[in-house]
Amino acid sequence: MTDETPAKPADPRTARADDAEKPMPTLWEQMGGMVGFISASIPVAVFVIVNWATSMGPAIWSAVGVAVLIAVVRIIRKEPLMPAVSGIFGVAIAAFIAYRVGEAKGFFLYGIWVSGAFGTAFLISMFVRWPLVGVIWSTLNGHGLGWRKDPKSRRYYDIATAAWTLVFAARLIVQQWLYNADETTLLGIARIAMGYPLTAVAFLVTIWAVRRVDKRDKAREEAERAENERIERELGAKYDTPAQESP
Repeated sequence: MTDETPAKPADPRTARADDAEKPMPTLWEQMGGMVGFISASIPVAVFVIVNWATSMGPAIWSAVGVAVLIAVVRIIRKEPLMPAVSGIFGVAIAAFIAYRVGEAKGFFLYGIWVSGAFGTAFLISMFVRWPLVGVIWSTLNGHGLGWRKDPKSRRYYDIATAAWTLVFAARLIVQQWLYNADETTLLGIARIAMGYPLTAVAFLVTIWAVRRVDKRDKAREEAERAENERIERELGAKYDTPAQESP
């Protein structure tokens, strides 16, 4: 007969400490990261292909069906739900506009309007000295807004914000022109061609800016830490020195 020592119950304080050590997911992670970004774009590509091969009706149902399927897969895999909901919402709006317009090209109006709105917002943010790339990146990764005190860091984010402004402006101008010309097939091709390639270029500029700002942030934090340590040493030396006795 062997003696078995009962396992000790887990210390709730240790469990709470472990939970506290786990970093909170950033907003970018909650949105699904790059996988969520790509998944939200797939229904648009499906609409373009099906509309080119058949007609508007099957294209609308195919795009909506793919958006719902992606949402179901993400729910089954217990992935962040925000990309799935936003994907269905965007496709539903685009499909509704196309239905109301009565033409397949109406499916792209929502994207054109969004490009115009984002382009305007990014452009204004540079003039008010709150470049949106810096604001968004700081929010997604939980960083502070200390970079705004550094003119050079703000300039880096201005460059990245300008890149995104050009991307949205290019999409707005080209796609609006094709929409007005009733070039639905070319509009769909432009939507795809101006999607990932231009986004990739803007992302590269953003990464370039973020890396340089991060280097400056680390240098600033090290300088502040060294200054705080120097002040602490001086204060410690001041209070540790014995007072001179009066004669």
